[in-house]
Amino acid sequence: MARTWELWGNVIIAGTFALPLALLAILLLSRHRARAGHPAPLRTSIADVGILVGTAPWIWMILTPSSGQNGVGLVPLQDLAAVAEAPWQTVFVQVGGNLLVFAALGALLPVRTAAMARLGRVAVVSAAFSVLVETLQYVLRLGRFSSVDDVILNTAGAAIFALITRRWWATRIPAGSVPR
Repeated sequence: MARTWELWGNVIIAGTFALPLALLAILLLSRHRARAGHPAPLRTSIADVGILVGTAPWIWMILTPSSGQNGVGLVPLQDLAAVAEAPWQTVFVQVGGNLLVFAALGALLPVRTAAMARLGRVAVVSAAFSVLVETLQYVLRLGRFSSVDDVILNTAGAAIFALITRRWWATRIPAGSVPR
């Protein structure tokens, strides 16, 4: 765990300092949308800023160059099985971190718009973003291992967090009625 703090402590600190700015952004965006006649200004502002603030630090970590070897794992569950044999701290960080990468996206996208108020749609969007991130890791030669298992865990995390927020999904706001 100390190694995790050593590697990612700056991301955690930056994220913590970003919270007051996020609250200000929610306030300003909500006021702007209310003046423009938006049907759900606060709800969509919280969702938009929450998706950004909840996802950006994870993307920062994932796309930070590492001293490791570039690699790719295309066999589903093979890399996950190898991680399962590691010490519990490694399993916790690897699995837990991958489940959280798109958790904010999964939790708040269906809250944001009725068009995304379906678990399958949330899974497809999060899987697409996860494939993009894994591809960037490989193409940019960041010294990271790109794995289909990361895509599976990222997507599962988004779906789990979407289910957690299901009662707040934007089913009362008709799809297409929310201007940007």
